[in-house]
Amino acid sequence: MRVLRGRAASRDADREVVAAMLERAAETAEESVRVWRPHRQLAFGRRDSRADDYEVATKVADACEFPPVERSVGGRAVAYTGNTVAFAKVVPLADMRIGMDDRYDETTRAVQRALWRLGAPASRGEPEGSFCPGDYSLQQDGKLVGVAQRVRKNAALVSGVVVVCDHDEIAEVLDPVYAALDVPFDPESVGSVAKAGGTDDPERVARTVENLLVGGATTQVEQVGDSSDAAAD
Repeated sequence: MRVLRGRAASRDADREVVAAMLERAAETAEESVRVWRPHRQLAFGRRDSRADDYEVATKVADACEFPPVERSVGGRAVAYTGNTVAFAKVVPLADMRIGMDDRYDETTRAVQRALWRLGAPASRGEPEGSFCPGDYSLQQDGKLVGVAQRVRKNAALVSGVVVVCDHDEIAEVLDPVYAALDVPFDPESVGSVAKAGGTDDPERVARTVENLLVGGATTQVEQVGDSSDAAAD
């Protein structure tokens, strides 16, 4: 299994890394895992972009020093502070019509076990009014993790976000953004690993999540961009 670490020099280049993982899995049947700290940004989903006041929402994000970007999948807006951890696991598929629930369950359980090791006893589910609401979330004193999936011919991507710390800052920017998008949101619903009693070290979180997603597979580690996820934006 390929394990990719670090982040690319720009937000666009960083997204291309995950797109290339998916493409490579479809062509070579190679599994891969990447867990990293994305650049500071506010990522909007396709549904957000169709909202009447989407432009207002992007201006709010920009004014709060969260550069707005639009991702190619569904879901709602997610804020990354630079300490927020993202994860992506790519697997080859023999049949794209089966296995979606199993992939969701396997990945969610792996991330949940990682949080337990980190001192955050998260459980399945999410509070009312959570950011990017979905069926595969983890919560403890607020939503900590959201999980999504993208399936294409011959490969699937299961990805998500772990809020390590900065939950107040994330709530502060998402409150007016979700108001502009006319989507229910409760600032108190935002949790974090640190708020749940766990570590506030993003690198420790990233490597623990990586370890649980990899499982017992033999790995080949590759560096993406700068060796430090914490490189300045």
